[in-house]
Amino acid sequence: MTPETDSSLVGHFSMLEDPRDALRRRHNLLDMVIIAIAATLAGADGWVAIAQFGRAKEVWFRQFLELPNGIPSHDTFGRVFSLLAPDAFEACFRAWVASIRTVIPGEIIAIDGKTLRRSHNRAKGLAALHLVSAWATANRVVLGQVATDAKSNEITAIPQLLALLMLKGAIVTIDAMGCQTKIAEQIIDQGGNYLLALKGNQGVLAAEVEEAFIEADAKDYAGVESEALDTVERGHGRIETRRYRTLGELSGVPRSALWKGMNMIGMVESTREIAGKISRETRFFIGSIGTGVVDFGRAARGHWGVENDLHWSLDVAMREDDCRVRETQARENLAVLRHIAMSRLKNDSTKLGIKNKRLKAGWDEQYLEKLLFDAPPSAGQNAPSGSPNISRG
Repeated sequence: MTPETDSSLVGHFSMLEDPRDALRRRHNLLDMVIIAIAATLAGADGWVAIAQFGRAKEVWFRQFLELPNGIPSHDTFGRVFSLLAPDAFEACFRAWVASIRTVIPGEIIAIDGKTLRRSHNRAKGLAALHLVSAWATANRVVLGQVATDAKSNEITAIPQLLALLMLKGAIVTIDAMGCQTKIAEQIIDQGGNYLLALKGNQGVLAAEVEEAFIEADAKDYAGVESEALDTVERGHGRIETRRYRTLGELSGVPRSALWKGMNMIGMVESTREIAGKISRETRFFIGSIGTGVVDFGRAARGHWGVENDLHWSLDVAMREDDCRVRETQARENLAVLRHIAMSRLKNDSTKLGIKNKRLKAGWDEQYLEKLLFDAPPSAGQNAPSGSPNISRG
């Protein structure tokens, strides 16, 4: 079975090029990669834990790994992963994702950045690692990542990340940092659509969009292409009401002509009530997705999946912000290992949270073998939550 037809997690790393001197290798690269993936699935969060897990499970690993000189030390794991090219390692990961991903028309691909707080090395002038990731909300997998050394570099990292992705038929959502004409153009050119949040970095456009909604609202949206959707969510002592509103009349938004494919603007009015205290927020968007409010609501709400489904899980279940691996390539590769583990665990149907799935993987060798060697089931498409009440005009 070739990597192109193998949907198991480990099958796609056999073609990874070994960066070490062939005469000085004591451990097989693929053995080390599989141990590292397995250990990360089972709760290991660094090289010491990965090596310890390998030793604890050596008898089990010997069923399918060569291990010519036993389990490598934590120093060896750290050294090898510091030599391994992150682009090549991540390319193997993306190939696995491509083999399991179900192409869903209109799937939300959320782009967002995250800083690994303790990955800096001030003595060497190394800034904390900032990763810009693409999260497929329905498939619940990381599609790719690009590393930068500062949040401000997201504007240059996002086009690099988009170039790695298959966007045809998808809706790409990005926060205000990525609201740039060239980024919108690239998404359209790659066959996708976009929904971009507006803030101060596009001040003139944001003002035009807000004024367009004010004028349309004053006319009760009469004679314009517009839809509205109301949702209500209750839980944990909180009531959250949202009104999603789209507008296709862009004559009052002159700068819309600068944005390739732009055919709508959107507004989300949110009201949150907690313990009798009420807060309100209004957000504005531009997009190429048309005025269908269900798609707009799904995209605007779905963007936060990258925060709630990915970044929050990485911090809480995998303690990513506590990781102190600071060698440039090693910290990127370790981040890829966490993305591999998160994507596989999110696509496992066992009725447990991520933290308890990792515990189960450490205790239950049959379950760990399933995660490593079985193809995960196809993901279903998510829909926006809440009770829809759509109005037109």
